[in-house]
Amino acid sequence: MSGPRSVLVVEDDRQNFELVEFLLEEAGIEVRGARDPVTAAAMLADALPDMVLMDMQLPGVEGLELVARLRRDPRTARLPVVALTAHAMQGDRERFLGGGCDGYLAKPIETARFVDQIRRIWSESTRTHPESGPE
Repeated sequence: MSGPRSVLVVEDDRQNFELVEFLLEEAGIEVRGARDPVTAAAMLADALPDMVLMDMQLPGVEGLELVARLRRDPRTARLPVVALTAHAMQGDRERFLGGGCDGYLAKPIETARFVDQIRRIWSESTRTHPESGPE
């Protein structure tokens, strides 16, 4: 199964970021990290990754607000975004998917399945929006 070559992880918790980074890099995926929405926006202005994994509880802004900004910008409108969140109550998955996310993964992540889940979400999102896939 193919998958993203590069991922921007927007995560303010260092331990969560390091775990995600380790798992993705072990799978051969390039990882860039941002701890806050301002840094994430600057990184996205510099270069687009194949996918964004976004914590939904970020300092200064709700994750869905940042997703909405990405969806309004023609350059990032079709960029696959995965909610990576501790919000795991009934209805949260639907709220994040309805708010513009292409996928939803609850924390704590399932390390044994994580990379396969990312690849599946990426594959599904690139079938839905082919122009977001590899050139």
